[in-house]
Amino acid sequence: MNNNKPKPAPLEFKPNIEETARRWEAFYEGEIIDRPVVCVTAPIEGRKGARGSDYYERVHGDMDDIIDRALISANATYYGGESVPAFWLSFGPDEISVFTGAELKWSEYSGNTNWSVPYVENWEDAFPIEIQEDHPLWQRMLEFYRRAADKMAGKMLLVSLDLHTNMDLIAAIRGPQQLCLDLIDQPEMIDRAMEYARAIFPKLWKDISEAGRMDEFGYCHGMYSMEGAATLQCDFSCMISPEMFRRWVLPALEEEAEIVKHVVYHWDGPGALVHTEDLLASKGLHTMSYVPGTGHGGHIDYLDLFKKVQAGGKAVQVHGSPDQIKYMHKELIPEKTYYSTRTQSQKEAEELLAWFVKNT
Repeated sequence: MNNNKPKPAPLEFKPNIEETARRWEAFYEGEIIDRPVVCVTAPIEGRKGARGSDYYERVHGDMDDIIDRALISANATYYGGESVPAFWLSFGPDEISVFTGAELKWSEYSGNTNWSVPYVENWEDAFPIEIQEDHPLWQRMLEFYRRAADKMAGKMLLVSLDLHTNMDLIAAIRGPQQLCLDLIDQPEMIDRAMEYARAIFPKLWKDISEAGRMDEFGYCHGMYSMEGAATLQCDFSCMISPEMFRRWVLPALEEEAEIVKHVVYHWDGPGALVHTEDLLASKGLHTMSYVPGTGHGGHIDYLDLFKKVQAGGKAVQVHGSPDQIKYMHKELIPEKTYYSTRTQSQKEAEELLAWFVKNT
């Protein structure tokens, strides 16, 4: 491990943050200390959390109240193992497309459901695709990060946006069905659209990082790092062939990974498994986080897939109950696995961590 890295800023809600950082760095470098990375949280007895916030409230509600409630909840949570108290500010899955000019729509049934309305009718007329600096939601997002960084300093980290960039972005502004036709009928135009989409990512990352003072406090998205940590994805990939994935999506993901440094790839649904070999051969996508989807079981049902991923050189993120992750630990390579779970008490969480030390 690199012992010359700067020490992480102390966190009130995570007193052993330096030890946590060492374990994450070992994980990034393919090493292990005395057990795999385990992210386990639990309620702290005698403390009461606060109501969380959904997409709708984060778009329309009082920012300071939302941040204050998140702090109350973090103070009532035990962050065991390599879990880190962190705040997620996302306005919704299609927020990046909204920042480029798409209309944000809501479901009448849930404040936590929204989508963007496609606005591209002709690609030539839509260029250039870029973030609108004066867009009210973009300005609100930057201000949200600034306020959160101020109020959460020394207590929590901030999470990166819901990064539906690259081809997810152009699918949102064109519409998935029409984009599928465009990939066949006018691939050269998609080359141009993807150039614009790829140019958005470094600006997006820079502006959010500066607003959230992440170079000062660190990044967090399930993982801790002083150099950057985020989940990258392309949910639209389930609708395209491996050849299309290699032409348009994979180069964009690898570019993003070079900027982010430490990457979990959100691998969404059975339809995306067609890209397994390309993902395993990719550069910069450190950890595969497979999402089976509703009705397709849990992570404990995908041990063969996880073993294949690890044999291909990648790490895996695994969710499950404490008993399930204990079982999976017997099958998976410890230095290439990080586990996420929750227990009913701090005592149970500590006992789980001790079990992993004893059984590694």
